[in-house]
Amino acid sequence: MTQDAGTAIRNVIFISKATPGDDEFILWLAPRLEAAGYTVFADVLSLEPGDRWRKQVTSTLQNEAIKMLLCCRDSSLEKDGVQEEIGIATDLVRELADPRFIIPLRLEKYKKIFGIGELQWVNFVGSWANGLHELLETLETQGVPRSTIPVINPNWESYRNRLAIKIEDAPEVLTSNWLRIASIPNVIRYFQPTGSIDHGLMENACRHAPFPSAVHLRGFFSFMSLDEVQQDFAGVGRFKIHSEHSLFEFIADGSKTPAMHPREAQNMIASMFRQSWESFCRSRGLYQYAFSQQLGFHVAENQIPLKKRISWGKQGQRRNSMLRNSAAGKVWQYGVSANFSFWPFPHVKVKSRVLFAELVGKTTGKVFDDPDQQHRLRRSICKGWRNKVWHGRLMAFLELLSGESQYIELLLSGSASIKIDATPLLVTSPVSTILTDVMADDAEEQDLTTLGNFHSEEDE
Repeated sequence: MTQDAGTAIRNVIFISKATPGDDEFILWLAPRLEAAGYTVFADVLSLEPGDRWRKQVTSTLQNEAIKMLLCCRDSSLEKDGVQEEIGIATDLVRELADPRFIIPLRLEKYKKIFGIGELQWVNFVGSWANGLHELLETLETQGVPRSTIPVINPNWESYRNRLAIKIEDAPEVLTSNWLRIASIPNVIRYFQPTGSIDHGLMENACRHAPFPSAVHLRGFFSFMSLDEVQQDFAGVGRFKIHSEHSLFEFIADGSKTPAMHPREAQNMIASMFRQSWESFCRSRGLYQYAFSQQLGFHVAENQIPLKKRISWGKQGQRRNSMLRNSAAGKVWQYGVSANFSFWPFPHVKVKSRVLFAELVGKTTGKVFDDPDQQHRLRRSICKGWRNKVWHGRLMAFLELLSGESQYIELLLSGSASIKIDATPLLVTSPVSTILTDVMADDAEEQDLTTLGNFHSEEDE
């Protein structure tokens, strides 16, 4: 690398990024690079508008930068400012005789663009920590200078906190995403065949039984009665009740005969409860979508038209929220996944999900089948949803499932079921934030105070 005597010493790692889309990542990355001894420049710290700021950015890149880290995702690379910085950096590659001057940071899958298409990127997809480790190794290998006495600019944290909500020393009641399991069956049964049977046929019958059944050793566990088993498993063979187990004791201690460890018993019961939840959601006509680790169930077009608000809440305190709408030329559809747990007490953890599909005229088209596209749309379109918006959607979804009842009832057999509270558990925080507790209906879909000042999600 060559350098003219009259130029400034090049020791700055210049980060090229989109504002505000990459701010969260930069506020995480930059102080960690400084902690490793590097000098970092990113425009996230400067609030000066206009030409003077643009001139400072350009001057730093042209005269002080030893490397340019380029945030790479399609939404960032299409920004005019980022493209201008790529152009300057491309000239510096030739001027400094450093073909590795530009180091792409892969934040999402992105289309190749002229000037950086063949460059090897550092992968931050899936794990920022792994990406940082790889980046530090790259900078070390390429001999980028760093100080033995790291200095971290306090303004990174100041910028992060400048729009933070102040904490008030007063307790606040908050709504969790836990649903209490109000009742469960007293007994689970273990069935065994009375004679020889085709074990594979029995496993297939358990998979397709009308109620959850779990194969274990020579038989299976179920909440069904003997008569129900004899009827539903008639094509497999005859069965008898080998043993009955108190469900609470089975979850806590497992079983000696047949042998089953407590953890295995808990996982099996949680799986059976989840199967019942999934059958319930299908019976209600919800749209099923397979996420990476579990199924999500979403409201569908035949249930709720776009823009319709669903009422929820106690009498006299009724609110309403949308579960389906259009934004940025796409349809979003709210849904949830459910995980069952028994500690510290039986409950369901519900996780909010948002699924995107094509907007065809005023109707819903095909659901996008690319997980990365779904991820990008969630990060952009849902970015403006405040916590109270998510809360409202969850409450409306639960009321849609429970109807007039205070419970959601999941069948485990013709005579056994579990009942789940249709209202999430409340918890008390020792401190609170100074925020209005109630939002106006017209504020739910548009909130310009959120991170990044994201604009209305509605398509007019």
